[in-house]
Amino acid sequence: MTVVLRSVAKRFGGVTALAGVDLEFGSGVTGLLGPNGAGKTTLLRLLSTALEPSEGTVTVFGRAAHGTDAERTAVRRGLGYLPQEVAFPPGMTVFGFVDYIAVLKEWTSTRARHAEVRRVLDVVGLGDLATRRIRALSGGQRRRAALAQALLGEPALLILDEPTTGLDPEQRVALRSVLSRIAVNATVLLATHQTEDVAALCDRVVVIAAGGVRFDGPVRELVATAEGRVWLCEKDHPGAQAAWRTGSGRHRRVGGAPPPEGEPAEPTLEDAYLLMLGTPER
Repeated sequence: MTVVLRSVAKRFGGVTALAGVDLEFGSGVTGLLGPNGAGKTTLLRLLSTALEPSEGTVTVFGRAAHGTDAERTAVRRGLGYLPQEVAFPPGMTVFGFVDYIAVLKEWTSTRARHAEVRRVLDVVGLGDLATRRIRALSGGQRRRAALAQALLGEPALLILDEPTTGLDPEQRVALRSVLSRIAVNATVLLATHQTEDVAALCDRVVVIAAGGVRFDGPVRELVATAEGRVWLCEKDHPGAQAAWRTGSGRHRRVGGAPPPEGEPAEPTLEDAYLLMLGTPER
């Protein structure tokens, strides 16, 4: 396994962000779902070596992610990390920013480094904007520039925190295509609120809530937990765990007692996720 967590806990003062987490990750794409404050970002920061656990062990590539300096350096050399927020140096061009990160990642040959920078910019669709200042980019374009630096060197472990924030539907589909190719030979961990991205891309989903793992398994198995618990109705009925009026004018009802004249609906990952959390996310 590329990543192994054993009895991992993380506390910030008197606040417990994670407790008793045992997980293993191998090749493929795993989606991390959970409400705000659930511990997803903390988990990713532990894997990236940006944080140390309060308890337990984190092993990446067979090395202690928080061991000796040599072990941490070896882990960092093999991973790409896209944090939720990226601070861009002022005045840099797109090419200059990604090239700067490549230097930090020890790409010493200028020729090879520049070829790699051009490659990852093409992958995220920013090849034509390489000379544009980052401050002149849209939010979605900045997010793609941040993603480009994470892809440098085709890392064996790719850690992505809310990678589709600010991307339009076409860009999100393009990102899925990129990640599906990478995941053939790499481990990709994707934390997101976008259940449709997880349903479309991920082999496995881990639901985290209140600092613990609530579900870990194939996406289809999580969706199956909502079978027989979702209906379409002509009228709204009280008592559902979540309900809303759809664009067709019918009401989608998730959880609760079967409504009168309700028509069973095919559950989605979002339906199952809402039912598992016990509270609506809408």
